Amino acid sequence: MKLAKLGDLHPQNAKTWTHLDATVTYARSDRFKERPIKVKTATTATVERLQELGLLESVDGSPGATAPQKITMAGKLWLLKHK
Repeated sequence: MKLAKLGDLHPQNAKTWTHLDATVTYARSDRFKERPIKVKTATTATVERLQELGLLESVDGSPGATAPQKITMAGKLWLLKHK
């Protein structure tokens, strides 16, 4: 769900999707930056399943497997129930 809140999904390397310019972050309480928080990703299988159900919209209007995708509110609810 956090991934859906951060913005549109963009294809990354090796079957993963994440938001644009995703970087490793650290918790606010971790002043020495010892424990990084992983970048949230979605697999290509999950993105394809969301496309089959019609829960993703293309950001720029061009269809394709590598085009950035926007998750609809129904898609966010589906992710909350199934992931």
